[in-house]
Amino acid sequence: MTVDEIMADLQSHGSESIKKLLIKHGVKEPFFGVKVEYLKPLQKKIKKDYQLAKDLYATGNADAQYLAGLIADDEKMTRADLQTWAEQALSTNINEYTVPWVAAEGTLGFEMAMEWIDSPQEHIAAAGWATLGNLAALKEDSELDMDAYRAMLERVVKTIHASPNRVRSKMNSFVISVGSYINPLSQEAIGAANETGAVYVDTSGTACKVPDAVEYINKAIAKGSLSKKKKTAKC
Repeated sequence: MTVDEIMADLQSHGSESIKKLLIKHGVKEPFFGVKVEYLKPLQKKIKKDYQLAKDLYATGNADAQYLAGLIADDEKMTRADLQTWAEQALSTNINEYTVPWVAAEGTLGFEMAMEWIDSPQEHIAAAGWATLGNLAALKEDSELDMDAYRAMLERVVKTIHASPNRVRSKMNSFVISVGSYINPLSQEAIGAANETGAVYVDTSGTACKVPDAVEYINKAIAKGSLSKKKKTAKC
């Protein structure tokens, strides 16, 4: 399929009601309002296509960008590719999910995430924390830099309440991921969450709630998450 064919297909499956809902959740124009469940058959049909993913992402359309993340050949993504995607990820679903998924499942996720979390731009910093959280869930503990993750937990405790809104949200999610998936740091993550206390995130009037990190971690541990990593972050 070509970019033009895909864009026409996406437009034909757009929904104004879905658009209104997604706008409340931080998705920005342009986009058609396509349900993710419709993108899945396209992902299955296309499989992986490095260039097509980049071309779709470059349209700036949030639906196309989400699909681009699903079909991206993650290991082929270069530093320049990932940086461009992070900078252009203005919609919440793209900077907090699509870009982190692709970065974490590629070869450059950790180094890019460590740069992104220092960005003064909220959407890029949020992408960095989300990437670190995805890496915690995907990589075996032996592949992770425990000292770096321990330092990031300490950083969250010290800075989360003074951080921008969406960065606070992804920092909280990061603590949950560390506590739920990194065995050696699980109790330290719970300690960090207890020290941090309740995290406030402005959810723009939606029904979304900020997860209680300690409660969430304990539930994940009870389900066996510490002994079972995720196969993929993409959904």
